[in-house]
Amino acid sequence: MLIRICLALFVINVCSPIVCSPISAAERKTDSAEHLNLQNCLKRLPQCNISALDVNDLKQLSEASKSRNLSDCLDGSTSCDPTRLLAAQLRDVQVAQYRRNLQKCMDGAPACQPLLLSAKDSAAVSTAAMQRNDDRCLSGSATCDPSLLTPQQAKVVQAAADRRNVDKCLANSSTCDPLRLTASEAIAVRTALLRRNQDRCLEGLSNCDPTKLTESDAKAVRAAAERRNLASCQNGFHSCQPLELEPKDLETVRQALRARNVEACMQGLLSACDLSLLTSPEMTSVAAAQQKRTSVQSQSKR
Repeated sequence: MLIRICLALFVINVCSPIVCSPISAAERKTDSAEHLNLQNCLKRLPQCNISALDVNDLKQLSEASKSRNLSDCLDGSTSCDPTRLLAAQLRDVQVAQYRRNLQKCMDGAPACQPLLLSAKDSAAVSTAAMQRNDDRCLSGSATCDPSLLTPQQAKVVQAAADRRNVDKCLANSSTCDPLRLTASEAIAVRTALLRRNQDRCLEGLSNCDPTKLTESDAKAVRAAAERRNLASCQNGFHSCQPLELEPKDLETVRQALRARNVEACMQGLLSACDLSLLTSPEMTSVAAAQQKRTSVQSQSKR
């Protein structure tokens, strides 16, 4: 400390260079170590050495500790020590604690302590709780408490539940309760059920129930099935049912089969070519195509 005072006096020409000798490297190193130790203590690091602090350092460390404690108390931290707070600080902490508890109660948190609330805030919390329950009941939540609903709210909730049930029935949901449907709703649900079945039948799906089709619907479904079968046969699919084809369609399928066979033979696809189905002109064309391929292959080998 004496070295610092002398250095300051020397700068303002009060102390002579003889009295204030230059600071040695060892002294500068000691001053830097003291500053580092103070910072470690302020940051509460394990490298802190309390015994190396002077009075001013201890005072600074004490103020920093009080400031941290105030922040912890204002934040509701468990490390808060209320016995170290001043009277004004204690009032601020109590206000902050009350606001945190009020917010928990307004949000319906389990940690809410309703007995600590004022009458005005308690009424606001009760209103918020009723609104949350009303919202849960309207959405069909399992946590709804119908006993907390007013008669008007109960009517609205019941109407919302009925609408959800109608939507479930229209969507053929397993949770549909048909006994809650009105006569008009039941008719609409039945119509939607028949429409879905008709669509499945028209698409040839396995879950089609033909017994629920009307006569006109059955005709449309048969026509759609015939078109699908004709397309399968024309494309040579394994799903083709030739016995279900009309005579005119059967001839069309034969022509498509013959054309595919000729094309396969012309390309030399022996696995798909049936020579027995070729006519004399077709056989001549196939032989010419085969001779041409052989010639091209021979030239490429040269």
